[in-house]
Amino acid sequence: MFRKIISATLLALPLVTGVSLPALADSARGEAVRVRGTIVDLGGKTLKVKTREGQTIDIALADGWMVSGVASAALSDIKPGDYVGIASVAKKDGGDGALEVLIFPSALKGTGEGSFGWDLEPNSTMTNGSVADAVQDVDGRTVTVAYHGKEKKIAVPEGTPVVTFASATQADLKPQAVVFVSGQKDANGAITAQRVVVGTNGVVPPM
Repeated sequence: MFRKIISATLLALPLVTGVSLPALADSARGEAVRVRGTIVDLGGKTLKVKTREGQTIDIALADGWMVSGVASAALSDIKPGDYVGIASVAKKDGGDGALEVLIFPSALKGTGEGSFGWDLEPNSTMTNGSVADAVQDVDGRTVTVAYHGKEKKIAVPEGTPVVTFASATQADLKPQAVVFVSGQKDANGAITAQRVVVGTNGVVPPM
């Protein structure tokens, strides 16, 4: 079922790669920023968000801006060769533990590939790549992600959010809705975004 959702989403969301991949050309237009929080108000092309840090900021929505949502998925949905983005953090006993897992549509395979710093939690990273292996055993659940000739094994604890993209509309951008926005900040501190990811049907963006 979740793959049907992805296919429908692709038709409406051709630029969805801007959601969680900082290694895109966005940085050429300013400093890449990610905003997580809840909507205060949407007025015209200005989205007012109360961030998770407690600030209230305005985000200018660029011409042709789009909105998408997320839908719940399961670790068992991931198959070898699928393209995923996994935010993780180093564990005290070694290795990495997932904070969230995003399953990308196949059309986006290869976009933003790599492993780089992320700001979901302190010292977290985002790893985008194809799944080399997805296993369950007595030691828990582990996904091996391959990127640029390298591999990274990431443990996915029970309860870790696993999502894929889903359709959403401007009507979903209502007060108190949870959002994730990847945008650009100019030299004056103004933030502009091309896309907003909003929580719907009880599923919130975990990125």
